[in-house]
Amino acid sequence: VMRLTKPTLFTNIPVTCEERDLPGNLFNQLMKDDPSTVKGAETLMLGEMLTLPQNFGNIFLGETFSSYISVHNDSNQVVKDILVKADLQTSSQRLNLSASSAAVAELKPDCCIDDVIHHEVKEIGTHILVCAVSYTTQTGEKMYFRKFFKFQVLKPLDVKTKFYNAETDEVFLEAQIQNITTSPMFMEKVSLEPSMMYNVAELNTVDTAGESESTFGARTYLQPMDTRQYLYCLKPKQEFAEKAGVIKGVTVIGKLDIVWKTNLGERGRLQTSQLQRMAPGYGDVRLSLETIPDTVNLEEPFDITCKITNCSERTMDLVLEMCNTNSIHWCGVSGRQLGKLHPSSSLHLALTLLSSVQGLQSVSGLRLTDTFLKRTYEYDDIAQVCVVSSEIKQN
Repeated sequence: VMRLTKPTLFTNIPVTCEERDLPGNLFNQLMKDDPSTVKGAETLMLGEMLTLPQNFGNIFLGETFSSYISVHNDSNQVVKDILVKADLQTSSQRLNLSASSAAVAELKPDCCIDDVIHHEVKEIGTHILVCAVSYTTQTGEKMYFRKFFKFQVLKPLDVKTKFYNAETDEVFLEAQIQNITTSPMFMEKVSLEPSMMYNVAELNTVDTAGESESTFGARTYLQPMDTRQYLYCLKPKQEFAEKAGVIKGVTVIGKLDIVWKTNLGERGRLQTSQLQRMAPGYGDVRLSLETIPDTVNLEEPFDITCKITNCSERTMDLVLEMCNTNSIHWCGVSGRQLGKLHPSSSLHLALTLLSSVQGLQSVSGLRLTDTFLKRTYEYDDIAQVCVVSSEIKQN
């Protein structure tokens, strides 16, 4: 059994000295005459030749394990009904990798039965390749033997995720991917496959002169032990947008699909399990701002639009109260009835207010009272607006 891997570039160890030393120019001339060195750059360790693998090498999760299996008849007799079977034993399952399950009728002396097996490694830890051969001798005796080849599958990447919940029901996902192998990786693709509830937008590119360029540059190589952050924005689909604000508990976001290449184009792929996040709790009633200006004039009214969502499982009868603060003054009637609001339902509310103090001011002082349970919900520091003098804004 021999593992099939890509060759590697031959590296030579340069031996040189100064011309005034005893060997003179001997070492330099030997390096120039060496066919494995790069002409004009003989002192570099990197050569132009390829060398076949000298050992089993490392196998990483997500790569394809390929092996060449050869059964050779070392005797001087013809054997019959030869059956070669290759199984891969992991910690959780046993896989049959043989290309064919049919027996070979006969095998003459000094002849071989060859087979090449391939398997995409999907588990880390100890793997055992079990090769079993059964055959029948000329005397009719059935013979059987097995050989075991053990190897370890290592973890190539360390993936960590962070979630950020926005007030607009958007979810930002930060994926930190670290190369924990000993060789550089070419990151071919890192994408997020969202769940059925979300649409995803990748935030890892920058528009330059009408073209989209990666924030990591044209050559997305990841050096050993280096970490890279990928950012994605998930928005609820239209049919789930109204329910997004009242979802409770754990929700499924999607899964990451990572494709990379190493050495001479050896391809690897990993797909994470379903990523989950804990939906933020909004209590019984959620109040969010739909529209609000960034900058307003001092002592001039401005409008905002609020969205009120019933996150409970009961119908509410709401009353709106507006309380003035030292800088924010509400325009309108306080204590007005908003009517009944059914579970998972929302209503939009247009409000007017003004500020008597310049600077960055916080919008506060909204109170919602459920007349059924006589329960009041207070909302302060909803948002901030920049209040400037009208003369400053005109200039």
